[in-house]
Amino acid sequence: MVMDHLDLDLLRTFAVIAETGALSRAAVRVGRTQAAISLQVKRLEAIVAQTLLDRSGRGVTLTPQGTRLLAHAQRILRYHDEALAELSGKGLTGTIRFGCPDDYAVVILPQLLRGFAREHPEVLVEVYCAHTPRLLERLDRHALDLALTSFPEQEKGAAIIRWEPLVWVGSVGSTAANLNPLRLALSDPDTLDHRAARRSLEAVGRSYRLAYASASLAGLTAVVRSGQAIAVLTRTAVPEDLRVLPPESGLPPLPSVGIALTVATPQPAAVVSAFAEHVRLALPAI
Repeated sequence: MVMDHLDLDLLRTFAVIAETGALSRAAVRVGRTQAAISLQVKRLEAIVAQTLLDRSGRGVTLTPQGTRLLAHAQRILRYHDEALAELSGKGLTGTIRFGCPDDYAVVILPQLLRGFAREHPEVLVEVYCAHTPRLLERLDRHALDLALTSFPEQEKGAAIIRWEPLVWVGSVGSTAANLNPLRLALSDPDTLDHRAARRSLEAVGRSYRLAYASASLAGLTAVVRSGQAIAVLTRTAVPEDLRVLPPESGLPPLPSVGIALTVATPQPAAVVSAFAEHVRLALPAI
């Protein structure tokens, strides 16, 4: 009698689906078609005799049985990867100093770190979050090994791996977008969101004043939540309790920014190169 078993490949695909929340994004991550990973899910559901995913137009969520399986899958995969790294002698070790924009810290950073930790559990990734100008300063001093950095649309030579639209953000029910002059909560003057906000308003002759300036994303969103000002954020960074202000609000359009991976040295250590490759492959699919 042939016994069913939890195939590692099926479990790994299932974990990626749970992490990305969409079959399409998971397909890009694992290098298969969406139809192929859908078949993998059906095979896994047949093995455990449970429905694991709830599908909707906005993506997929785990059923209670799927949540239980995910906990087991993550442990199984971690133990497998640790054993393989130890016994093969090919496991990477060391510390990586990684710079990340503040607006990526909540949504994107956890997925990047979890994915890399599964493959290289003995590597420690130290994270420093700040705006791009501060990250570039630390890269120049070799205080970071690599960092995600933002570039304007017209930047030449940057190897962009993801585009992020800038959006106007306000609190639900606030009339701050109608004030004259407009009150802005912006980050440091040399950041792309700060410059884009001022340039777009000046281009259409809209009066404004800086009501709050800070390098802290938490500080900016707190001011927006109070209804006293509006901000400019990347679409990824907009918290669920705030809203993207639509074109009908009368605010001018904003550009997109390109996200690139900048490495401090042209010949990084093997562990840094491995993390850089992981980021380049994973980031577009998150």
